[in-house]
Amino acid sequence: MTMKQTGQCLCGSIKYDITGSPNLVAVCHCRDCQRSAGAPLAAWAMFPESSVKVIAGVPKTINSSGAAMRSFCPECGTGLFYRNADVLPGLIDVQTATLDNPNSLPPGVQVQTAERQTWVPHLGTLKAYERFPSGDEE
Repeated sequence: MTMKQTGQCLCGSIKYDITGSPNLVAVCHCRDCQRSAGAPLAAWAMFPESSVKVIAGVPKTINSSGAAMRSFCPECGTGLFYRNADVLPGLIDVQTATLDNPNSLPPGVQVQTAERQTWVPHLGTLKAYERFPSGDEE
């Protein structure tokens, strides 16, 4: 079954299409992903590079470490893609939160857990609110 996905950055300047199924969907806890996303983790779906087509805008790409190349929207800063020709030749990781339907690709594995923030495994034990709580909901 061929899957078709669409996605975009926060401001809509960069839009992309994906055709096919991912090789892997993972949550990454590495420090580079944390800094790049401004978050404790990033969720990625890995595809053959030929499966991903940018259809609007031009992402900016920087070398984040070694052969690691990270692409993002130059307007709003949304992280979009990751490539590493040395470790993952011919493959591209897409940040799944930028998909129009991010729930369609749930992660199946966690990687780089050696760099995971110590409090992340305990998130499920925290009090949760469906929306931002008002001051009187404690």
